[in-house]
Amino acid sequence: MIAIIKYKAGNTASVSNALERLGAEFYLAETPKDLEKADGIIFPGVGHASSAMRSLKDQGVADWLKQTSKPVLGICVGMQLMYETSTEGDTVGLGIIPGSLQKFDEKEAKVPHMGWNRIKMNGSNHPILKNLSPKHYLYFVHSYYAPVSENTLASCDYIHDFTAIVAKDNYTGVQFHPEKSGTVGSMVLQNFLEMVYSEVQAKSE
Repeated sequence: MIAIIKYKAGNTASVSNALERLGAEFYLAETPKDLEKADGIIFPGVGHASSAMRSLKDQGVADWLKQTSKPVLGICVGMQLMYETSTEGDTVGLGIIPGSLQKFDEKEAKVPHMGWNRIKMNGSNHPILKNLSPKHYLYFVHSYYAPVSENTLASCDYIHDFTAIVAKDNYTGVQFHPEKSGTVGSMVLQNFLEMVYSEVQAKSE
């Protein structure tokens, strides 16, 4: 069963609809106790990083997320909060992934980066990338970006390269919105579901 974190910055409706289309079993979770029952976690996010982080702390979810060994997929702000810090509101994130989020330079191009864009793979064979290719377009809406680092699985170019997909240990994050990216986005979510249930199967054997 998949848990979608429900908090003040979580866009649960669109993610829920996407999972329904895939026939996945899921529920909304607001507390650590709720999350403990799940096989995998989807951590969605929209809006301002500092208010999102405050909501996670108020619900007791922030500390739980930092310590869990369950598979976690962060989406947009959910991915960004996995990093150490963000210049958006001088936010201190979960610190799961090294790095700091910066704002795109409005002198260079329109901010936020909004619309369809392609990604570039780094050669990894991580399961979240299954069947993805540079020809695919994905939907982005964001003003802040994560730097390209050793944890980057795929990057995107807007003004300069930034991390589009990241992974570290049991945590995976995507800067784009898979739930709004049509069939390609559905494929990414399906890849995550397969990651979760392959782990469940491995534990039961």
